[in-house]
Amino acid sequence: MTSDVRLGVLASGKGSNLRNLVQRNYNVVAVATNRPSCGAAQFARQFGLALGGFSQRRFDSREARDLAMRDWLRERGVELVVNAGYDRILSPCFTAAFPGRIVNVHPSLLPAFAGGMDAVERALASGVRTTGCTVHLVTDDVDAGPILLQAAVPVLSDDTVDTLRARIHAEEHRILPEAIEILAQKSPSLRP
Repeated sequence: MTSDVRLGVLASGKGSNLRNLVQRNYNVVAVATNRPSCGAAQFARQFGLALGGFSQRRFDSREARDLAMRDWLRERGVELVVNAGYDRILSPCFTAAFPGRIVNVHPSLLPAFAGGMDAVERALASGVRTTGCTVHLVTDDVDAGPILLQAAVPVLSDDTVDTLRARIHAEEHRILPEAIEILAQKSPSLRP
């Protein structure tokens, strides 16, 4: 386990991937959110994690928001950024600040059902027999960065969005830490 890598987690939802990383003793030094009342923000407060709120309403542009978030994460010494249910597209000014050091977990087998937060709904509606999740590097193109890991999840005949999402989350919780390890081993700047 590479618990020494200083992680900054971006989240907008329930925070299950954030919780998973903390429970596995990863060194989460900062949590940034655009939704200060979301489950991830509540978890960060409960566990005393540095929490930054970056609601778009506070900024004149997406770039202004991302510059403020970039600076806040840098001030906390973040080495690797983890998008874990963050529902905003990052500006080039943000991705340039952490080149090759931003990972995203997406609930589909990319390139299928790329873009948007409704990948599970689209997979179920399409009738595919298999979907899953992907951890990839973030680039300026949405859900198009190099893939680090994927995990397949069968779509069952009686699946609902909630049951399928729960099985996908279980795989996300398994492969996101593995992908962080892979990236940390490949990147000398992330090694202790």
